[in-house]
Amino acid sequence: MTEDWPPPSPEAAEVILAAINVVAVLPQDWVDEYNAAALRGVRLMEIADDRVLAEALRYTNEANLAQWIGSNRVAPGRRVPVRDVEERADMTREMVRRGLDAGMLDAFRTAQSVAWRRWMDVCFSVTDDAEVLREVLDVTSQSAAAFVDDTVEALAEQISVARAQLAGDTHAERRAAVALVLEGAPITDSRAESQLRYRLSGPQTAVVLSGSDSSTSRLEAVCDAIMAANRLDRRLTVLAGADRLWVWFPVDSLVVGEPDVPEGIRVIVGSAGHGREGFRNSHFQALGAEQVLIRLGSSRTVVHAEELALIGAMSDDPRTVDEFVARTLGDLAGADPELRECMWVWFAEKCNSTSTAARLFTHRNTVVRRLARAEELLPMALGRNAIAVATALEVQRWRQ
Repeated sequence: MTEDWPPPSPEAAEVILAAINVVAVLPQDWVDEYNAAALRGVRLMEIADDRVLAEALRYTNEANLAQWIGSNRVAPGRRVPVRDVEERADMTREMVRRGLDAGMLDAFRTAQSVAWRRWMDVCFSVTDDAEVLREVLDVTSQSAAAFVDDTVEALAEQISVARAQLAGDTHAERRAAVALVLEGAPITDSRAESQLRYRLSGPQTAVVLSGSDSSTSRLEAVCDAIMAANRLDRRLTVLAGADRLWVWFPVDSLVVGEPDVPEGIRVIVGSAGHGREGFRNSHFQALGAEQVLIRLGSSRTVVHAEELALIGAMSDDPRTVDEFVARTLGDLAGADPELRECMWVWFAEKCNSTSTAARLFTHRNTVVRRLARAEELLPMALGRNAIAVATALEVQRWRQ
């Protein structure tokens, strides 16, 4: 594109460069104000609580700002080329998937008005020549406006492409069909299977995958690794959020290895079931286990729902659970972790000291000493409160 305005005079170009040097490193409160303005754009408040999309928008805003500043350092007051549209493809697609349209591009104009006020303040601070200042503000306002217009036009085209692509996307159809099955609606198996392209009969194991700052492609890669490890050739995948997948595998036993799960991603496996009810129950078990993990503040990455069944049956109030653990374990709660681990394994090994020693790769006498010390720290004799102690130890284990 050609400029619709004349280039700045040498004097004006010098002032622009001086102002650019001032804003080369922006104060964080300026950046925060700029991003907040963008999120106040038309309909964008809808994604303000979606951390992944909000962060993607902030990244785009700041990258656009850096693009304008960098270009004006090379060619003061001239038209600034639009950033590579492909860099924004994932963000645009996810926003369109949520029903947002070109109206969301108002965010860039809202942010522009904030940036322009800051820019004028800087320009006034680097020159007191009224004539030069008038020229500087004239050419840079045209440069900024043209850059935003060109960016909005490029994004509008990208949105049109994304909308056309998503018109044939099966995710929306899948979500609708899955919702009906999960809600127990009277949709026939044949109709649901037609929409899902997945059989509801046979074994069913549901998995919930999530990951902070994780793209859908990363989560899909984990699914692929799980399928390869279990020698599966099909699955049902439903996009439940920008960083969240609901998945069903047609198996009654699913192996998920820690090496298959990258850092930052969590995999929760529901108990296997059969048929339509198994499809529903396994999924709800995975969701329930996820809520338990959140309450516990657990950092575990691969979790099977049955492992949390006992804790999940306890109170939803974290304070009540905390009080139960403290009351049951007493001084053992804050003692050497080796003592608690030894007692937990001892319970798991049916109170057998020999097999406990083998599992912990230590001597039986060491196990006996640790158990004796652990029991000394309990507020009540173990023989009178064994089930409660085992439960409290299980809670603490998941909080690690």
